[in-house]
Amino acid sequence: MSIAPEEVEAPARDAVLFRSSPVRTFVTVFVVLMVAYLAVSPVVAMIAPDTGDPWWVTAAQAVVVGVTVSGAYALSARAALTTWVRVSAGGVELAAQDSDPVLLDWPDIAAVVIRRDGLRTILEVVPADLDSVHPVQDTRTGGPAMVDTPRGPAFTADLTQIWPSPRALRLELSRRMHQAADRDNG
Repeated sequence: MSIAPEEVEAPARDAVLFRSSPVRTFVTVFVVLMVAYLAVSPVVAMIAPDTGDPWWVTAAQAVVVGVTVSGAYALSARAALTTWVRVSAGGVELAAQDSDPVLLDWPDIAAVVIRRDGLRTILEVVPADLDSVHPVQDTRTGGPAMVDTPRGPAFTADLTQIWPSPRALRLELSRRMHQAADRDNG
């Protein structure tokens, strides 16, 4: 079990927290299933013989199936892995998919990239030097997963379920990186 952000003192008072949300996952999967139902049901109605049920019975069945599948996915092992990112004047704290959190101070970050990988949104934080990464507390499970990128080794996190949204995180990271650059230049 990873450390919750409430168990870790923020590196600065102005910290903004982004965390995975099972509700966001449920709503997203439910909407995708309902759009698929709306796209497929007219085709099925043309091919299959009429059952005699009113349209609302079929719609109610689709909603029940959508709620069941969305709920099962939102509670599944993969979707239940917690991810959180806290951005502040002190740097970026990252705990991805049940890892222990790490802190990277702004001067210790070489690059931050948010990119799409199919339907997923991925955060990559490239440290300037791996020795500059600070574990937030005692390590239980290790830091976030790392991948090799053209910019160097990077910590990664799946932001698909992040609340309020990956876009809000991108805006906050951009704002903080500009502030850090202004402090370094001024």
